[in-house]
Amino acid sequence: MNFPILTLITFIPVLGMVLVLLIPRENVKAIKWTALLVSLIPLILSIVVWVTYRPSAAGGMWFEELYEWIPALGVRYHLGVDGISIPMVFLTALLTTLSLLYSFIVNERPKEFFAFFLLLETGMIGVFVALDFFLFYIFWEFSLVPMYFIIGVWGGPKREYAAIKFFLYTLVGSLAMLLAILGIYFTTGAQTFDIVKLTTLRPFADNWVAQSLAFWAFFLAFAIKVPVWPFHTWLPDAHVEAPTAGSVLLAGILLKLGCYGFFRILLPVFPQASRQYAPIIAVLGLISIVYGALVAMAQWDFKKLIAYSSVNHMGYVMLGWAAAAGLTAATMTDRAIALNGAVFQMFNHGVITGALFLLVGVIYERSHNRDLAKYGGLGAKVPVYGAFLTVASLASLGLPSLAGFVSEFSVFRGAFPAYPWVTGIALLGVVITAAFLLWTLQRILMGPVTQFAQEHYFAHLTDMDRREVISLAPLVFLMILFGLYPGPILDLINNTVMNLLGKL
Repeated sequence: MNFPILTLITFIPVLGMVLVLLIPRENVKAIKWTALLVSLIPLILSIVVWVTYRPSAAGGMWFEELYEWIPALGVRYHLGVDGISIPMVFLTALLTTLSLLYSFIVNERPKEFFAFFLLLETGMIGVFVALDFFLFYIFWEFSLVPMYFIIGVWGGPKREYAAIKFFLYTLVGSLAMLLAILGIYFTTGAQTFDIVKLTTLRPFADNWVAQSLAFWAFFLAFAIKVPVWPFHTWLPDAHVEAPTAGSVLLAGILLKLGCYGFFRILLPVFPQASRQYAPIIAVLGLISIVYGALVAMAQWDFKKLIAYSSVNHMGYVMLGWAAAAGLTAATMTDRAIALNGAVFQMFNHGVITGALFLLVGVIYERSHNRDLAKYGGLGAKVPVYGAFLTVASLASLGLPSLAGFVSEFSVFRGAFPAYPWVTGIALLGVVITAAFLLWTLQRILMGPVTQFAQEHYFAHLTDMDRREVISLAPLVFLMILFGLYPGPILDLINNTVMNLLGKL
């Protein structure tokens, strides 16, 4: 029997949650350190998975665990990873650990706070490793509940509204996905929920109407989570009201659950529908890119600006997916480059935007203010903070030598032969993104100190402490590493992408 490393990665956080709940409420220090130390175990194991993974020409899943679970229903406990899911499992474990470390400042009901974060980690990792639709759906819904409470209990003034809106939006999409899963189960004849098997069975291949309905049902669930325009309206409220660590995982990982569904389910299970409807998704991706950048530029709330930038950056993922899936003149090489760029963009966005939300939290904890008009001249007062913010912002706008450039360039290079006009217009998003991020750096770090800052916080403003530096340093390291040397992660992704495209 294979060593159940994926089961350990997935469920050790739940055991950690139980340990946290058993610690007396008064022992706050033990609660925080227990949660942090437990979160290191999945992180270390995910690194082991990445390092020991060996891509092969035949493709397939690695570290598979397959057991009969509910035989009467055809449900199996099936886990596995490949070059698309391994980076996301690692990113989930990393951001969870860094978020828990940053959250050592939380003193309001810390026992429940840290327990919910560990529970959330299990739900998120479970989505990336599940290879059975029944299991996939359980983890998909499982990740919704802890985030609802994290926003609703520890969020800002409008936390209840934001939490309910987030829950209802996602639940609507989940119900549509459940109907599609049941439709596949009853019509294939195989009566199986196994995702790998269903990619070969091609459900509804001879029934275009049913295939289209199933495709759009899955699309709705994934598009809400991404979020693709116009399904994005829950995102700014949830981000603004969520606590800092909640925003990090919401942007860094939960949005990627939707993107992951496009690669793991829509493209291989519904290749005909993906080809047919790819141009529509390319246009939606284009709107997300340009609209997200323009709305971000109009924001004066620092946190809401970063939230809308996520709509912009997820548009690149959708454009890359559509370029690979569509029935166009693009060659196999073009499609592979676009799909590699889209998957790499998922990873990069998690790293970069996770860092940006942590940086929003760092300055907010000191100034209790997110209005960019009330900052100014902080670069000389907090130089370490200024350096971290500058690197993360430049990575987000796609500066060469930082990771964001590689993934965005790959998307544009692969998408141009497929959709030249869409890609050309999408380049405007890069220009607008550069404009609003550079303007943000100017408003925060440069110029004269505002009167509000002088009166309220500038005199006692301190630079980043050791906990904050440790929370951000690994993310900045990855931005620079994969900007200068993206080979290791692109080789990992490319093998799976080529096998996926070869089977279409």
